[in-house]
Amino acid sequence: MHWIALRPTPDAPHVPPPPALVDALAAWAWHALQFTPLVAQVDGVLVLEVSSSERLFGGRHRLLQQLFKPNMPFAHTRCAQAATSLIAIGRLLATHPTLPPDALPLHTLACARPHAATLARLGLRTWGQLRALPRGGLVRRFGAELLDALDRAYGQAPEVYPWLTVPEVFDMPLELVASVEAAPALLFGARRLLAQLQLWLRARQQGVLALELRWDLDARRSNALHVDAHHSAGHGGRLLLRTAQPTQDMAHLERLLAEQLARVTLPAPVLYLHLRAVQTQAMAGDSASLLPDDVRQGDRLHQLLERLSARLGAQQVLRASLQASHQPEHMQHWHPATATATATATATATATDAGAGAGAGAGAGAGAARKTIFAIQSGAACARLVCANGLNDTQKVSLQRTGPGAPGACYPTWLLASPQRLGVLQGQPQYHGALTLLAGPQRIEAGWLQGDTDCALRDYFVARSPGAGLVWVYRDRLRQHGVPGPQGRDWYLHGLFA
Repeated sequence: MHWIALRPTPDAPHVPPPPALVDALAAWAWHALQFTPLVAQVDGVLVLEVSSSERLFGGRHRLLQQLFKPNMPFAHTRCAQAATSLIAIGRLLATHPTLPPDALPLHTLACARPHAATLARLGLRTWGQLRALPRGGLVRRFGAELLDALDRAYGQAPEVYPWLTVPEVFDMPLELVASVEAAPALLFGARRLLAQLQLWLRARQQGVLALELRWDLDARRSNALHVDAHHSAGHGGRLLLRTAQPTQDMAHLERLLAEQLARVTLPAPVLYLHLRAVQTQAMAGDSASLLPDDVRQGDRLHQLLERLSARLGAQQVLRASLQASHQPEHMQHWHPATATATATATATATATDAGAGAGAGAGAGAGAARKTIFAIQSGAACARLVCANGLNDTQKVSLQRTGPGAPGACYPTWLLASPQRLGVLQGQPQYHGALTLLAGPQRIEAGWLQGDTDCALRDYFVARSPGAGLVWVYRDRLRQHGVPGPQGRDWYLHGLFA
């Protein structure tokens, strides 16, 4: 057996631990549970038995190195080691890591403290002197509890404790040292809570998908905005952070939190913080490779998208998802990029579509871009249409597509939110002049299962406008009241080629 005793501060054992020490012990317990399930709190000291875990972590020395990482958020932590937990605690409290058990002072044994005055009058100062007394007389004078503690300390009785476990839900409060009047300054206290969240996630082998930061306002004071704190978000406020993938990266969460807090105005000073893990998910262990790993530079794609969404707003960073529809206006749907991706292909398409969306925002505004721009497909067929005006009719026919998903399909880069009806002069559609049909018809028949209101019977053409360049128009094959006919008369503009 190999026991380790930990105490974050060197205070005397009989002094009630302050709240900060209690929080530090709880955080240490979560951290220690990564290495062994046998963790307990005894006499204000954290003890853990690691003999069964040493081989798993590469030996005792390697385990201790990982247990006492230099970047742990607790300073001035002392430890002692021994074959039993009580000897380890005694060495820790005696501030002597190698003192023999018989030489340990009696005040380091919790069961002997109630009898300290009597033992001192008897001239007993150490464990060895107490153990040398007759067992029967020791029980009659001081009770069986003291003798049982000596037996457990010297390995003559099993050591059984109520072992600590990680709580099912992470909800950690924090009392700030001083009231905070600016929201960005809350990040200092939130950083401590994030460090404890990381320990909790590691102990449970999970990653966080959503977390909530809440703060309580000091209703007795108000800042320069003269806002009634009693009517502000129920005496407090909250921020909800979501990630696309489960993570234990607190640096990334801290950056997201900083972006959110920069846009918050506090109506009154803040005294308390609360951090709660709203949604978590189990994380699989990383598989090591025999080959050298590629050197990674910068953030991952989902981390970049999350940071941009926190800075610009969730509705300003969107990704497209394909839909099971042949109608061009229903082929894809835009939703926030921070939402969980349903397929890898969708996430890959997002990076391409983001460039088109940014260009649209510059021309028509971010809100209009989300509704009017569809980068469905821009292949070699579209590139060939640039010079199609100089082709004869036979060559133009070769550009026609044969089906909605054919390799030669050509869709415009810019799709209007709703088709624009065109004027017709002597049977020829007009848009900044008479249109010259270059390729078509591309027939689309869809939506008939959903009823007449959503039915589409259209013949699409690629046309050239004297004033607008290449456009995408269609001739509606539906007569009045949704009845299909052999020849429609209405022409509509549905897209533009950039």
